Order: sequence, then structure tokens, then C-alpha cells
Amino acid sequence: APVVLAHLRDATGMHAVAGPTIDTPERRYGNAVLSRCPIRAARTLDLSFHQREPRGALDADIDCGAGTLRVVATHLGLSANERSAQVQRLLAAFDTGTMPVILMGDINEWFVRGRALQALVTRFRRAPAPRTFPTLYPVFSLDRIWIHPGELLIDVNVHRSMLARRASDHYPLVARMRVASPPGTPLAHASHRVDES
Repeated sequence: APVVLAHLRDATGMHAVAGPTIDTPERRYGNAVLSRCPIRAARTLDLSFHQREPRGALDADIDCGAGTLRVVATHLGLSANERSAQVQRLLAAFDTGTMPVILMGDINEWFVRGRALQALVTRFRRAPAPRTFPTLYPVFSLDRIWIHPGELLIDVNVHRSMLARRASDHYPLVARMRVASPPGTPLAHASHRVDES
């Protein structure tokens, strides 16, 4: 995983930070954030639940010129109880005060009325949730991008390509947003890519 992230950083010229949830000599994976703008600080949040697979969130402060943007990338668990507890920990770990926040990741919520999604929309405005999984024939919206405040969100789309389909069983999402700019001027893009090994 560190080699893959370094390759992506070098190939794109982006700033990169990793937030591993498993870090052993045999395996290393977790969350990562790549940004065109400098990443000023990053923290990891342990979202592990009992004896389930370790999970976490990577919380990064990005200097986008007009101010700081907070980006939280996560990959939640497979069971409803696990996701519900993880979302409560996520929401307790950060407020949505004055700094714009992007929360993105594989939420693994199969049901529109699932507890994890219901808890998240108490803090974030509902956002478009295009279908991303599986890439063969997408029927589920497992991957999400929320932005706070919600009026900064311009749109959310799925990036469909043969390369994206080969890279993962989830299609990536791309969100366009305004960041401290005049209305109608998008200055930032957020994207979420899930790669399962």
C-alpha cells in the first residue's frame, strides 16, 4: 500500500497522506487522501468494532488557498451494528462548525433507511448517491460523498471507465464543490476511490 500511494503521488503530482487500519509486515491497507492542495495536518480515528476487521477514518486539513478544508475519508464495516457505532464515533470526533467538511468513503450501507445513513444526514444535508457497486452492473450506492455546508455541493457523479472497472469492484465518485468562492465558481473536487485487494 505505501508503494501504491507513493506511485499515485508521483504520477499525479498530488500531496498524499495515508491512514492505515492494518499495518503489519504481511499486510498494510486503510484510507488515503490525495489532494492538489497542500495537506497541513492529518489524524487517524480508530473505528474498529469488537473483533471485526479493523476500520478507521483519515481526517485531513487541506489548505485550499481560500481557507482550510477538512476531508474525512473512511471505510465502514459490514454489519449494521458496526456501521451505526462507527458513525456515532465519527460524528462525535468532529463538529461541522465554520470549516467546510467533506466526508467520503465506502459506507457499506445497503439500505437507504439504514441507521448509519440516517445518523449522517442529521449532520450533513442529503447528497446525490449514484450507484457505484458492483462495477459489472451497479445497483447499490455504497460509496458516498457529503459536504458541509450542503450549499457548497455542486454535483456528485460516478466516474465510469474500463480502467476504473478494472481497478476495483466499486466505481469512484467525483463531487464538485465551491470553496470560499463566488457562487458558480468550483474551486475544489473531491473524489472517492475504493480499491479492494
